[in-house]
Amino acid sequence: MLVLTYHAVSERWPAALSVIPDRLEWQLRTLLDRGYRGATFTEAVSAPPAPRTLAVTFDDAYRSVLRLAFPILCRLGLVGTVFAPTDFIGRERPMAWPGIDRWLGGPHEPELIPLSWTELGVLVETGWEIGSHTRTHPYLTRLDDERLQDELIASKEACEARLGLPCRSLAYPFGDADERVVATAAAVGYEVATGPRRRFGSRPDLLCPRMAVYHTDDRRRFARKISPSIRRIWASPAWRFVARLEPHLGR
Repeated sequence: MLVLTYHAVSERWPAALSVIPDRLEWQLRTLLDRGYRGATFTEAVSAPPAPRTLAVTFDDAYRSVLRLAFPILCRLGLVGTVFAPTDFIGRERPMAWPGIDRWLGGPHEPELIPLSWTELGVLVETGWEIGSHTRTHPYLTRLDDERLQDELIASKEACEARLGLPCRSLAYPFGDADERVVATAAAVGYEVATGPRRRFGSRPDLLCPRMAVYHTDDRRRFARKISPSIRRIWASPAWRFVARLEPHLGR
């Protein structure tokens, strides 16, 4: 199973979390040519349809996912999973939290506009999955128990109320989770979740690793990321050493 993490899609936005449409299409087509079969994130974790299962996920619910990514995935016969920070959905103004707030007030600020609930519903109607990305996109390990439960429960309930389907999946913002966060996610009813590379506890289904794809991932870098051997190292304790060398690999 291979789970990819994307965020925004744009022809012009140079942010690390944005990919250009042509590159996105090439990346996904490459995986299909290698025999991967698409699934939503929950399907990929709980009941993968093939030995080589691909789940394409998009964090933060940027409007560009519907405008630019959705047509690409439709052409390729793929579905995706969007992890939505529910307090921002439908506000028609830029989202803001540490890491993306630097783009506020500039020419790329419109890239921060989220999808509406109606637009998320359009994705659901075509087989896409909408999961929770909490209410406000905080670092969950820094919250007290009451606030942590509120972030996880209220976002799950919002997705279910507005979309009419169970919200089964969760992406921890910033990949930030510990044993307390995972235990809370399980207690409030999430079935699967994606989190930090470090594994701990007894719920691997709530700590499913993903491979993040960024603006700078050209064909060479992407080929390394999807390599089975690199992915095995990436999932092991040896990754810390490899990560220090990664900027020099392939030069």
